[in-house]
Amino acid sequence: MKAISSNVSKSLTQKSRCTCADNSGAKIVEIISVFGFKGNKRMNPRGGIASMVNVVVKKGKPEIRSKVERAVIVRVKKEYRRTNGMRVKFEDNAVVLVDEKGVPKASEIKGVIAKEVGERFPKIAGISSAVI
Repeated sequence: MKAISSNVSKSLTQKSRCTCADNSGAKIVEIISVFGFKGNKRMNPRGGIASMVNVVVKKGKPEIRSKVERAVIVRVKKEYRRTNGMRVKFEDNAVVLVDEKGVPKASEIKGVIAKEVGERFPKIAGISSAVI
């Protein structure tokens, strides 16, 4: 996985509920694991901006509800610092459903996404409305 150019705080843990920012049919998802997380014994996996996570769909269309999917975190409420000194935070926690290669399952993304997501997953940045 490619490194991102900021010191991202890992603010979302297991059981964190996020909105789904795409038109895949999911509305609310819950994080169940974080890919590439290395921690100590009994430590909850934590993910931040541009982390790939396993989620279970809690609210949405009946055919996608209670399914386990992969997702990428595109917005977080917790403030994080970029290398140029600027601090960034969003008004909600949001994810985009993706496949194993990081290609989004949906055709459009509602709202803005962080620049760090576009660096690591360029296909997500391609279908988003704006990148901040």
